[in-house]
Amino acid sequence: MIHRRIAIVGSGYMGGGIAQVLALSGATVRLADISEDIARKNYDRLIDETKQFVADGLFPADAVERIRANVSPAASIEEAVADADFIEEAVPEKIEIKRETLARISASARPDAIIGSNTSTILIGSLSTAVHGTGRFLGVHFSNPAPFIPGVELIPHAGTDEAAIAVVEEIVAATGKETARVTDSTGFVLNRLQYALFHEATQIVEEGIATPEDIDTIVRTTFGFRLPVFGPFAIADMAGLDVYSFCYASLQTRWPERFATPASLKELVDAGKFGTKSGAGYLDVAADRTAELVAYRNRAYVAIKKLMDELGPAPIHPVSAGAAK
Repeated sequence: MIHRRIAIVGSGYMGGGIAQVLALSGATVRLADISEDIARKNYDRLIDETKQFVADGLFPADAVERIRANVSPAASIEEAVADADFIEEAVPEKIEIKRETLARISASARPDAIIGSNTSTILIGSLSTAVHGTGRFLGVHFSNPAPFIPGVELIPHAGTDEAAIAVVEEIVAATGKETARVTDSTGFVLNRLQYALFHEATQIVEEGIATPEDIDTIVRTTFGFRLPVFGPFAIADMAGLDVYSFCYASLQTRWPERFATPASLKELVDAGKFGTKSGAGYLDVAADRTAELVAYRNRAYVAIKKLMDELGPAPIHPVSAGAAK
């Protein structure tokens, strides 16, 4: 295993969480912020969090010792990045702050150090102008809470070197997380989808169709229940793309533009490619694997339901007086 020296610039909850998982993967991590005092305070908080995660069975028993050994607060951003192989910027989501921070990082980092930004929505190309040697720069978007969300978006801009992407893929893979490469576009994939869902949910509330509580129940117990196992294209292929086409036509009786049939869906249906039942769709799952896929799906859904039952309801609503007795 290659030993990596990593700097995290921005020691808040996102930066601290990223530092935890990188340290547990064996990397040496320097934690930096606008002052040494803030970096040290956030380091102490990070250690306290780690102790709690161990007590809750969320981190391995030796996590505190490993993170103490591998993470240290730095006196300055410049000191933290000076000998780093990879630097992750995790400062607030304001383009001016990020550009200023990235300029400081690239001025003090080694010329061959790879620089990532944890931005969740800002175009990587627009941030790259602050970096000397833009080929080494890309988006590396962890999700909150960073220790426990397993997916990471990798967003190269037009000038990012392929070699830099490959190194970051190795670094993230060592943490046990999964990466997906995304073309540089406002909102990328995660937040473009997440905010599209939220926008439609708010429309439903404002139209008086359902309450936020009932919408959350529907999402987590129906289509959202499938999402830990399958993405939207796999779900559509299994449901039948012809069925999706009929449903779009129905939705268009009320919202002809908002729910216009996607061109790619129409093209597939017109070609007789209906998903898994025809052996061709968005993902082209062979028809002879349909039974195997259905069996896997059913096992997965039963396992998820058992896990949810074991966890119990989320502590979102106040406990009633009767239930508390």
